[in-house]
Amino acid sequence: MLSYVIDDDFKLALPRPRLDSAPLFAIIDQERDDIGRFLPWANGLKTVAEEAAFLRSVNDHFGREESMNLVLWYRDEPVGMISFNHFRPSDESGDIGYWLKQAVRGHGLMHRAVKAMCQIGFEEYGVNKVIIRAAVDNAPSNAVAKKAGFHHDGTHRAGEKLADGFHDENEYSLLRSEWLQMNRKV
Repeated sequence: MLSYVIDDDFKLALPRPRLDSAPLFAIIDQERDDIGRFLPWANGLKTVAEEAAFLRSVNDHFGREESMNLVLWYRDEPVGMISFNHFRPSDESGDIGYWLKQAVRGHGLMHRAVKAMCQIGFEEYGVNKVIIRAAVDNAPSNAVAKKAGFHHDGTHRAGEKLADGFHDENEYSLLRSEWLQMNRKV
Protein backbone atom coordinates (compact mmCIF):
# COMPACT_ATOMS: atom_id res chain seq x y z
CA MET A 1 0.00 0.00 0.00
CA LEU A 2 1.44 3.36 -1.06
CA SER A 3 1.42 5.59 2.01
CA TYR A 4 2.74 8.88 3.34
CA VAL A 5 3.61 8.56 7.02
CA ILE A 6 3.08 11.73 9.04
CA ASP A 7 3.94 10.20 12.43
CA ASP A 8 3.63 6.88 14.28
CA ASP A 9 -0.15 7.33 14.67
CA PHE A 10 -1.10 9.11 11.46
CA LYS A 11 -0.63 8.36 7.76
CA LEU A 12 -2.24 8.90 4.38
CA ALA A 13 -2.60 5.92 2.04
CA LEU A 14 -4.01 5.06 -1.35
CA PRO A 15 -7.41 3.41 -0.93
CA ARG A 16 -7.73 -0.34 -1.16
CA PRO A 17 -11.29 -0.72 -2.44
CA ARG A 18 -11.85 -4.28 -1.23
CA LEU A 19 -10.55 -3.58 2.28
CA ASP A 20 -11.30 0.10 2.87
CA SER A 21 -14.79 0.47 1.40
CA ALA A 22 -16.69 -1.05 4.35
CA PRO A 23 -15.06 1.00 7.16
CA LEU A 24 -15.21 4.22 5.13
CA PHE A 25 -18.84 3.60 4.20
CA ALA A 26 -19.66 2.92 7.87
CA ILE A 27 -18.33 6.37 8.82
CA ILE A 28 -20.22 8.06 6.00
CA ASP A 29 -23.42 6.18 6.84
CA GLN A 30 -23.22 6.97 10.57
CA GLU A 31 -22.31 10.63 9.98
CA ARG A 32 -24.28 11.22 6.79
CA ASP A 33 -26.09 14.35 8.06
CA ASP A 34 -22.84 15.97 9.18
CA ILE A 35 -20.72 15.01 6.17
CA GLY A 36 -23.57 15.54 3.70
CA ARG A 37 -24.21 19.08 4.91
CA PHE A 38 -21.19 20.35 2.95
CA LEU A 39 -20.43 17.34 0.72
CA PRO A 40 -23.63 16.44 -1.15
CA TRP A 41 -22.17 13.24 -2.61
CA ALA A 42 -22.45 11.68 0.87
CA ASN A 43 -26.25 11.84 0.68
CA GLY A 44 -26.27 9.75 -2.49
CA LEU A 45 -23.83 7.06 -1.36
CA LYS A 46 -26.02 4.21 -0.10
CA THR A 47 -24.00 0.96 -0.10
CA VAL A 48 -20.56 -0.49 0.53
CA ALA A 49 -20.54 -1.60 -3.12
CA GLU A 50 -21.00 2.02 -4.23
CA GLU A 51 -18.11 3.10 -2.00
CA ALA A 52 -15.92 0.31 -3.42
CA ALA A 53 -16.80 1.42 -6.97
CA PHE A 54 -15.92 5.00 -6.05
CA LEU A 55 -12.55 3.92 -4.63
CA ARG A 56 -11.78 1.89 -7.76
CA SER A 57 -12.67 4.93 -9.86
CA VAL A 58 -10.42 7.30 -7.92
CA ASN A 59 -7.57 4.81 -8.16
CA ASP A 60 -8.06 4.75 -11.95
CA HIS A 61 -7.88 8.57 -12.00
CA PHE A 62 -4.74 8.41 -9.86
CA GLY A 63 -3.16 6.03 -12.36
CA ARG A 64 -3.79 8.63 -15.08
CA GLU A 65 -2.40 11.42 -12.82
CA GLU A 66 -5.73 13.27 -12.97
CA SER A 67 -6.38 13.26 -9.22
CA MET A 68 -5.19 11.65 -6.00
CA ASN A 69 -7.47 10.43 -3.19
CA LEU A 70 -5.94 9.18 0.03
CA VAL A 71 -7.42 7.54 3.12
CA LEU A 72 -6.53 9.14 6.45
CA TRP A 73 -5.41 6.48 8.94
CA TYR A 74 -5.23 7.44 12.61
CA ARG A 75 -4.14 4.85 15.15
CA ASP A 76 -4.59 2.10 12.55
CA GLU A 77 -8.19 3.04 11.69
CA PRO A 78 -9.50 4.88 8.64
CA VAL A 79 -10.97 8.21 9.77
CA GLY A 80 -11.58 10.13 6.55
CA MET A 81 -10.19 11.06 3.17
CA ILE A 82 -8.27 13.88 1.54
CA SER A 83 -7.79 14.41 -2.15
CA PHE A 84 -6.45 16.43 -4.97
CA ASN A 85 -9.81 16.44 -6.74
CA HIS A 86 -8.19 17.62 -9.97
CA PHE A 87 -4.74 18.41 -11.25
CA ARG A 88 -4.94 21.15 -13.87
CA PRO A 89 -1.84 21.11 -16.08
CA SER A 90 -2.97 24.29 -17.87
CA ASP A 91 -2.25 26.44 -14.80
CA GLU A 92 -0.21 23.94 -12.74
CA SER A 93 -2.74 23.86 -9.92
CA GLY A 94 -4.60 21.31 -7.88
CA ASP A 95 -7.61 21.64 -5.60
CA ILE A 96 -7.87 19.84 -2.28
CA GLY A 97 -11.01 18.42 -0.69
CA TYR A 98 -11.36 16.54 2.59
CA TRP A 99 -13.66 15.03 5.19
CA LEU A 100 -12.97 13.68 8.66
CA LYS A 101 -14.80 11.53 11.20
CA GLN A 102 -16.30 13.66 14.00
CA ALA A 103 -14.63 11.75 16.85
CA VAL A 104 -11.13 12.74 15.73
CA ARG A 105 -11.76 16.37 14.83
CA GLY A 106 -10.06 19.12 16.78
CA HIS A 107 -6.69 17.36 17.06
CA GLY A 108 -4.98 18.99 14.07
CA LEU A 109 -5.19 15.89 11.88
CA MET A 110 -6.68 17.61 8.85
CA HIS A 111 -4.32 20.56 9.09
CA ARG A 112 -1.41 18.10 9.06
CA ALA A 113 -2.94 16.12 6.20
CA VAL A 114 -3.33 19.31 4.14
CA LYS A 115 0.31 20.20 4.77
CA ALA A 116 1.33 16.70 3.64
CA MET A 117 -0.77 17.03 0.49
CA CYS A 118 0.87 20.38 -0.24
CA GLN A 119 4.28 18.76 0.04
CA ILE A 120 3.20 15.96 -2.31
CA GLY A 121 1.66 18.43 -4.76
CA PHE A 122 4.59 20.82 -4.85
CA GLU A 123 7.40 18.24 -4.73
CA GLU A 124 5.98 15.23 -6.56
CA TYR A 125 3.45 16.73 -8.98
CA GLY A 126 5.07 20.09 -9.69
CA VAL A 127 1.98 22.17 -9.02
CA ASN A 128 2.48 25.89 -8.55
CA LYS A 129 -0.75 26.52 -6.64
CA VAL A 130 -2.90 24.47 -4.28
CA ILE A 131 -6.50 25.59 -3.88
CA ILE A 132 -9.06 24.92 -1.14
CA ARG A 133 -12.69 25.93 -1.55
CA ALA A 134 -15.07 25.86 1.40
CA ALA A 135 -18.59 27.10 2.03
CA VAL A 136 -18.43 30.30 4.07
CA ASP A 137 -20.47 28.66 6.84
CA ASN A 138 -18.23 25.57 6.99
CA ALA A 139 -16.13 26.94 9.85
CA PRO A 140 -13.94 23.83 10.36
CA SER A 141 -12.86 23.67 6.69
CA ASN A 142 -12.14 27.40 6.61
CA ALA A 143 -10.08 27.05 9.79
CA VAL A 144 -8.02 24.22 8.26
CA ALA A 145 -7.11 26.37 5.25
CA LYS A 146 -6.15 29.33 7.42
CA LYS A 147 -4.11 27.23 9.86
CA ALA A 148 -2.22 25.65 6.95
CA GLY A 149 -1.14 29.13 5.83
CA PHE A 150 -3.40 29.48 2.80
CA HIS A 151 -4.25 32.97 1.51
CA HIS A 152 -7.94 33.93 1.32
CA ASP A 153 -8.31 34.88 -2.34
CA GLY A 154 -11.96 35.87 -2.14
CA THR A 155 -15.54 34.76 -1.80
CA HIS A 156 -17.67 33.48 -4.66
CA ARG A 157 -21.28 34.55 -4.18
CA ALA A 158 -23.58 31.52 -4.40
CA GLY A 159 -20.48 29.60 -5.45
CA GLU A 160 -21.50 26.20 -4.18
CA LYS A 161 -24.81 24.36 -4.43
CA LEU A 162 -25.44 22.19 -1.39
CA ALA A 163 -28.46 20.12 -0.36
CA ASP A 164 -30.22 23.15 1.14
CA GLY A 165 -29.44 25.56 -1.71
CA PHE A 166 -26.67 27.89 -2.78
CA HIS A 167 -23.95 28.97 -0.37
CA ASP A 168 -21.21 31.55 -0.71
CA GLU A 169 -17.84 29.86 -1.06
CA ASN A 170 -14.42 30.99 0.13
CA GLU A 171 -11.42 30.26 -2.03
CA TYR A 172 -7.98 29.88 -0.49
CA SER A 173 -4.67 29.25 -2.21
CA LEU A 174 -1.08 28.49 -1.37
CA LEU A 175 1.64 29.12 -3.93
CA ARG A 176 4.78 27.02 -4.23
CA SER A 177 6.90 30.11 -3.41
CA GLU A 178 4.89 30.68 -0.20
CA TRP A 179 5.17 27.01 0.76
CA LEU A 180 8.94 27.08 0.19
CA GLN A 181 9.21 30.20 2.36
CA MET A 182 7.13 28.60 5.16
CA ASN A 183 9.22 25.42 5.06
CA ARG A 184 12.64 26.98 4.67
CA LYS A 185 15.17 25.59 7.09
CA VAL A 186 16.74 28.34 9.22
